[in-house]
Amino acid sequence: MGQILSTRSLRTFVLRQGRLTAGQENNLRDYWPRYGIDINAAQVDLSAVYSDDKPLWLEIGFGNGESLVKMAAANRDVNFLGIEVHLPGVGHVLGEIASHELENIRIARYDAVELLDKYLPENAFERVLLFFPDPWHKKRHHKRRIVNAEFLSHLRRVLKPSGVLHTATDWASYAEHIEVVLQQCDWFERLENDNDIVSARPQTKFEERGLKLGHEVADLVYRLVD
Repeated sequence: MGQILSTRSLRTFVLRQGRLTAGQENNLRDYWPRYGIDINAAQVDLSAVYSDDKPLWLEIGFGNGESLVKMAAANRDVNFLGIEVHLPGVGHVLGEIASHELENIRIARYDAVELLDKYLPENAFERVLLFFPDPWHKKRHHKRRIVNAEFLSHLRRVLKPSGVLHTATDWASYAEHIEVVLQQCDWFERLENDNDIVSARPQTKFEERGLKLGHEVADLVYRLVD
């Protein structure tokens, strides 16, 4: 599966080495060659990865892939690239992609910040999706939150002009953090009440559990304006 993680000293994730089920191992063996993208020293050639020129959406940190699969099934006129570092989630989603016969999804297992910085082409994506990232809720860990100035500079490079960043979180303090960071960024503007974009995000079992616990979900949508 190629190189897995970067050597950055400060990561925005914890690599949990969960055990693979037999089914996940089989999916990795059988479906990675078809749906996976191996990252090496060269920039990813997305025109070679996808056999058409459909619009591209990127989901960062897709977890078990529930939202990714639902979006790809509902938007077959869009190509999706999903990034996730946790192997069980990758193994799970590969099986879902195959069972739903979704030819508009490809998967990369890599550090998202490193991938954005070095290996994805400029002006490639119409939409970047960041749903329920780790909030790193303890103050001493806030520096590990993925939404920061460096991350936004990488998004500026890979998004198409007027491309969209759609984030969602059920942590109020993280929503406030995202708003502050984006307010300080000159090349994104907030899109208020954009129901078409927000409604494209499917509700997942993870979100349903949070809502039952009384969590409120904030959808924050921004457009690249430079």
